[in-house]
Amino acid sequence: MTSSNLARQLVPAAAAGLGLSLLSALPAGAHGLADGGLLSGATHPLLGLDHLLLLLGVGVLSSYVGAAVLLFALAGALIGAVAGSSGGQLPAAEVLAALSVASLGLLTLQLDRMKQRPALGLIGSLAAAAVAVHALLHGQEAPAGHAGWWLGALLASALVVGITHLSLRRLALRWTLVLAAALSLAGGVLALAPLA
Repeated sequence: MTSSNLARQLVPAAAAGLGLSLLSALPAGAHGLADGGLLSGATHPLLGLDHLLLLLGVGVLSSYVGAAVLLFALAGALIGAVAGSSGGQLPAAEVLAALSVASLGLLTLQLDRMKQRPALGLIGSLAAAAVAVHALLHGQEAPAGHAGWWLGALLASALVVGITHLSLRRLALRWTLVLAAALSLAGGVLALAPLA
């Protein structure tokens, strides 16, 4: 094996190791009171590591299965946001939010292992449930009556998911699977972080 081949094989492992070491130093989420306004809404989903990883997970899954998964994710976001804005609660929501990141990665890996895709409705429903947990948390912290905040959050989320989806569709499948594996690990670490 040449040194350039060895280096190419070690880069993903090194990146995953660096990512996990950074994860261990950060809190699981940025869930608290959100401020109003478009810019605040746009930055909010990007500040919580679990939120950002979830957006990447949706992009990973949709790049593997197809863009139709994005419609399910949007439906989950709307349902969760309305539930959270209406005062809905979910026991251990922070832990479930972290585990939903891992679930999207594990689902992608399992689909690749099966080499046969189950019905889109099942895959989409799992993606919608994962997104709904995060959207519920957003709904709980979003300022009431601030449409600008919601618009900013939607635009930033769509941008991250869209860039991830389109980028992975252009790259070799192995990058989708590497990112899915990293998300599986990262979600697990985030779920266990409060115990540390």
